[in-house]
Amino acid sequence: MTIPAPDSAQQTPDMQPHLFRWYWQEFLGRYWPLLLIAIILMAIEGATLASFAVMMQPMFDSIFEGGSRAALWGIGLAMLAIFTLRAFASLGQKILVTRVNELVGARLRARLLSHLMTLDGSFHQQHPPGQLIERVQGDVNGITSITAMILISLGRDLAAVLALFAVALVTDWQWTLIALVGIPLLVAPSLVVQRLVRRLTRKSREVEGTLSTRLDEVFHGINPVKLNNLEDYQSRRYRDLLGQKVRLATSSAAGKAAIPSLVDIMTGLGFMGVMVLGGGEILSGEKTMGQFMTFFTAMASVFGPLRRLAGLSGSWQAGQVALERLKSVLDIAASITPTDRPQPIPQAPPEIRLQDVRLDYGTTEVLHGVTFTAAAGKTTALVGASGAGKSSVFNLLPRLIDPSSGAVLINGISNKDFALHDLRDLFSVVSQDSALFDESLRDNILLDRPAPEDSMLEDVLAAAHVTDFLKALPEGLDSPVGPRGSALSGGQRQRVAIARALLRDTPVLLLDEATSALDTRSEVLVQQALEQLSHGRTTLVIAHRLSTIRNADSIVVMDAGRVVDQGTHDELLARGGIYADLYAMQFRSSAESETDE
Repeated sequence: MTIPAPDSAQQTPDMQPHLFRWYWQEFLGRYWPLLLIAIILMAIEGATLASFAVMMQPMFDSIFEGGSRAALWGIGLAMLAIFTLRAFASLGQKILVTRVNELVGARLRARLLSHLMTLDGSFHQQHPPGQLIERVQGDVNGITSITAMILISLGRDLAAVLALFAVALVTDWQWTLIALVGIPLLVAPSLVVQRLVRRLTRKSREVEGTLSTRLDEVFHGINPVKLNNLEDYQSRRYRDLLGQKVRLATSSAAGKAAIPSLVDIMTGLGFMGVMVLGGGEILSGEKTMGQFMTFFTAMASVFGPLRRLAGLSGSWQAGQVALERLKSVLDIAASITPTDRPQPIPQAPPEIRLQDVRLDYGTTEVLHGVTFTAAAGKTTALVGASGAGKSSVFNLLPRLIDPSSGAVLINGISNKDFALHDLRDLFSVVSQDSALFDESLRDNILLDRPAPEDSMLEDVLAAAHVTDFLKALPEGLDSPVGPRGSALSGGQRQRVAIARALLRDTPVLLLDEATSALDTRSEVLVQQALEQLSHGRTTLVIAHRLSTIRNADSIVVMDAGRVVDQGTHDELLARGGIYADLYAMQFRSSAESETDE
């Protein structure tokens, strides 16, 4: 499953209104009352520029040329009122626009994260965390910043431009037409620049996503980087990407700035024409200095808002790319879908059966008609070489993935017929990859569940041998474990995962190399705790060390995605075959290791 890349050539004509309509309906439109107030305040702020221009004529004609002292206080107070109104309107609209932007950004990020967590493992295998983080962070930041720019331009700058042009037209419509003579020449360049900016922005966002992926890989793999002397190599890769980003950002900025720059040239031509015509009329007495200053102030004041409005086309192209990228993710339907009529979840340890299960990863089939039964309340072990399909079986049970064909049955009912939340509440999992979060040790054990009684928690910590290292932590259970549990050793992280499973106390246990990171002494102790925990529960175990599953009620032997044998430890040894070979190999390795010691 891949994120579809929008084709700009196909989507240019109608994508803008379609995207804006979606963005308004899903996010921005929810805050229309705040937006309406903000736009009114922007319009007031923009209109004050026109009011200031209007005051130029009485100031020049009545005071500077007419010498009227009586008009000084009136015009001065009017100016003060104009700028005071502008100050309050500016303050209010900035506060409101910022609040709306933050609310929309928060809603977008929350929606994206919630949606991404519904997508199955194959999606996350194909899309590295850095790319997805860039969607949630970078693309949303791009949208909200451009949204603020567009709102301010359409509210304040558009109102200012209309009001100032109205003042200019009332003062002298001929001067106004001359000032605008070059504007039609901007249409063709604008269309070219829009396509350029969209294409460059899309490439830039892709590069930024790759940059985030590189950082994620380096920081989470810092030890392998150091051990393999990859510092220079990783730095070169990162610098190359930064070079691409600089080139794309520079070209995109040039495109965005092109239209405002052309506006400058057109405005200069217009001002030159007005100066020649207007100056001649003033010298001949047809127009007053106050009229010219009113017109000049209006046109000079319209210059800034007009440039910002002209720059909106390039900015909107960048925003459209971010919207396309976000919508393409949100449009991906989750492949693991809940049932409309969920069956009641079993309360007692259930029987689990895989019936002719096949599983494809893309074009590769990893499970080929797997069939076996894990008896209720018994321990079933899965063994086989790496790549035999054991972990895929585990992923199928709680529906992290769904089979291509066949069925996973729990007490004879397909696992697709249970509510997804209820289904996953059936399982406690301890895997060789113990995922911890950058929170306290207590939070990592409870995992948002109600805190149990102190005595029960102490029993769990003792059984999982967390108590053995707890006293060494500076804040005990409230000690932070660091990003991905980096403040703990591998064995300590494994014990925390075991404590989680003990505390969940579910009908089914999934143990995937649960003692792989423990020393020999701890392995024996924890193995005893797990055997006690598995008593009376349906337990499935993946184990490479066959000595840990000798007492399993049933052992399923897998090879290349198929079940090739099943029985007890003694039965499998007696029959020979893959299991007997694996056991003999491990026995020899263990004996040789003891001899070397």
